[in-house]
Amino acid sequence: ELITKQRKSKETVEEAIRCKLKILQNDGVVTSLCARPRKTGHALFLLGGQTFMCDKLYLVDQKAKEIIPKADIPSPRKEFSACAIGCKVYITGGRGSENGVSKDVWVYDTLHEEWSKAAPMLVARFGHGSAELKHCLYVVGGHTAATGCLPASPSVSLKQVEQYDPVTNKWTMVAPLREGVSNAAVVSAKLKLFAFGGTSVSHDKLPKV
Repeated sequence: ELITKQRKSKETVEEAIRCKLKILQNDGVVTSLCARPRKTGHALFLLGGQTFMCDKLYLVDQKAKEIIPKADIPSPRKEFSACAIGCKVYITGGRGSENGVSKDVWVYDTLHEEWSKAAPMLVARFGHGSAELKHCLYVVGGHTAATGCLPASPSVSLKQVEQYDPVTNKWTMVAPLREGVSNAAVVSAKLKLFAFGGTSVSHDKLPKV
């Protein structure tokens, strides 16, 4: 009843029924476009940084042309990676003031505007990349320790790639990179992960994909 009273909802249901009937009439074969393209909802968030620890989160309202403060990140950090899956934003790793290089994973629910903690990564890292692929989160490369931290530990670019399943709340190691890389741009396309550029173990810039 709630749906039928709303014009747009009613039109969507009627369109879905017409689409289903076309499929049935053609023995399961769709011979024409059944649905109109629809606009997706987008939101731009600003968070984190590289030069200092930060716990701020902002929403950029493009229609109102405003930057709106949201709930602070529970643990200030920098050089982490952020990735959205559905209506949630996942913040992985980074360098935190309380424990150096971090394995922590914080999750921001954009619908309820609240933070929660997910299972930690298997390897502490910062300067890594992350992307969503088939509803799972992947973290790629990064550094394991910051040069100059005590106790002394060299900064090593990682080959390790981890996969996180939000349903089971578990991390799994998957196929590693061919060579260690940090600060690479990571995206997914056509069921594959792509890591662009970044720096190597020797801090050389990598013109590779």
